[in-house]
Amino acid sequence: MANPILVTGGTGTLGGHVLPLLREAGRTVRVLSRNPRESSDRGVEYVGCDLLGGEGIDAALDGVETVLHLAGGPKGDDVATRNLVDAASRAGVKHLVYISVIGADTVPLGYFQAKLGAERAIAESGIPWTTLRAAQFHDLLLTMAEKMAKMPVIPVPGGIRFQPVDSREVAARLVELTLGEPAGLVADLAGPKVYGMGDVNRTYLQARGKHRLMMPVRVPGKAGRAYRAGDNLSLNNPVVGTRTWEDFLVEKVEKVEKVA
Repeated sequence: MANPILVTGGTGTLGGHVLPLLREAGRTVRVLSRNPRESSDRGVEYVGCDLLGGEGIDAALDGVETVLHLAGGPKGDDVATRNLVDAASRAGVKHLVYISVIGADTVPLGYFQAKLGAERAIAESGIPWTTLRAAQFHDLLLTMAEKMAKMPVIPVPGGIRFQPVDSREVAARLVELTLGEPAGLVADLAGPKVYGMGDVNRTYLQARGKHRLMMPVRVPGKAGRAYRAGDNLSLNNPVVGTRTWEDFLVEKVEKVEKVA
């Protein structure tokens, strides 16, 4: 039997799509979790670990040759990844796959800089590696639009654009890369269309049958200039998904209406 694949962040949105795909491919999976749980699938094991604190990583990597690193947060990704890389080196891991974000090397915000730090830790580890940079997920844009729709007037940052991609398409690509040979930094994965922030809010409001005033605002500083320059986009030969933001919205709104 093949060694288990260790998946960090396996309980998140992306992990929820990745795990069944790995199981369909016949692989056993070990999932890092701060709160271990029992699994109804004998091919999936949840183990306790704190990547940021460095606790439990060595035990989780016992017998593992491939790691799919999905775990991430608003800050600390570089620190958590360095802890994982150090333990993976000790364990003799043969392939480390990482999901990063388009703009990691161009957008001057802490989240992107931490992602770049994580990329560098992996690339300099001596472990054969693969890194995929993806655009923001539809799920993130939905969360943003839902929060903004609660305001009586929605601020719309001028010049900020997104190229959102479906998380299921990212999961499928990651599983393909995980089961393949180490490939270094591969082509970006982005969605099929580019949207301004106003477009995102407007289409969400229309889908939910809501109306709000929208007010243009300007994002100052280096971050504003980077977004206006499209540094968070991948327009030159990325791998492009097929599901649009509109497709995703139709599905989500239908689910909400059925529950209601």
